[in-house]
Amino acid sequence: MTKVLVTGGAGFIGSHLVDRLLQEGFEVRVLDLLDPRVHPNGKPSWISGEAEFVQGDVRDAQTLASALRGVQYVFHEAAYQDYMPDFSRFLHVNSVSTALIHELILEYRLNVEKVIVASSQAVYGEGQYQCINPHCQQYQQMVQPPARDEEQLQEGRWEVICPSCHTEMNPLRLKEEYANPYNAYAISKYAEELSAVRLGKLHHIPSVALRYSIVQGPRQSLFNQYSGICRIFSVRLMNGLPPIIYEDGLQTRDFTHVADVVEANMTVLKDPRADYQVFNVGSGCATTVLEYARVLTQQFGMDVEPLLPGEYRLGDNRHSVSDISRLQALGWQPTRTLPQIFKDYLEWIGNQGNVLDYFKTAEALMKQAGVVRKVSSPSG
Repeated sequence: MTKVLVTGGAGFIGSHLVDRLLQEGFEVRVLDLLDPRVHPNGKPSWISGEAEFVQGDVRDAQTLASALRGVQYVFHEAAYQDYMPDFSRFLHVNSVSTALIHELILEYRLNVEKVIVASSQAVYGEGQYQCINPHCQQYQQMVQPPARDEEQLQEGRWEVICPSCHTEMNPLRLKEEYANPYNAYAISKYAEELSAVRLGKLHHIPSVALRYSIVQGPRQSLFNQYSGICRIFSVRLMNGLPPIIYEDGLQTRDFTHVADVVEANMTVLKDPRADYQVFNVGSGCATTVLEYARVLTQQFGMDVEPLLPGEYRLGDNRHSVSDISRLQALGWQPTRTLPQIFKDYLEWIGNQGNVLDYFKTAEALMKQAGVVRKVSSPSG
């Protein structure tokens, strides 16, 4: 029987991947730290007893080497996600662990046939845009703008502006060729991709990186405050509180069902054409955060408007919707819609018992660290 290692296999995406692998007849080993900030109650109940479970840190060479022995495939889903300024931890958990996997495969001559790493749409930074000013020297060219500066955000001017003519630009679908990371998480994920794909190719270890868009679905931690807009908004609504939206709510995002993400992993596992490449995994559909909040509120049967307190989160980008044609060329296709995301998640969270407003604590911590900031002089 083929054995597979899933790091972070107790987590949101990793656990769904474990279930799928078991269904397909793989022997599965899970390596997970069970970080108390994500798993305060210890090992989650959804971890299948059919999977071998190892509690440990992907940064520890001895632990990782032991977990790699005897496996043919590695899904590296373990990651550190946060908005807090502990920059070195991002690199150690996300990037160094990936390099360590490849290092240990070579050092111990392990028979690993493929490594698939979980990257992120965050590597695009502020994204890819086109200037629409016919008098600009960059008219109709693809532009990778720098992050919006503090002065612009303080004034409540949210849209990305052309570096040359300073007019607003049109966002483009994000293509894999143009990474431009600028926050700690994004930098660590881009370094993870490079470590996997380029070291893999140099040393003949087939490796693939998948850039996930915003992944949604059951089992998303109620405690991990970095990701999970559906969880954050749902917890507030379940406590009778309206969703809080940063900026003006017109920023666009690409929301993807976890089942489609699992299918993407299985696609690149089985197709050698994917080796040594990077792929976007998203819905390909643009949804504003304001629209998202309003539709979710309707799902709860509530008549409240989201709150827009004139705040922004340092390091957020304005628009991010992926071009998914490269992965579609391998036969993968997203099949779950936004209503399906809501249906599946609300069914799950409704069975979790008393759900407190964890968002308040996270919000206070981010404000204390200077991550969430208030507009000082709104434009208009």
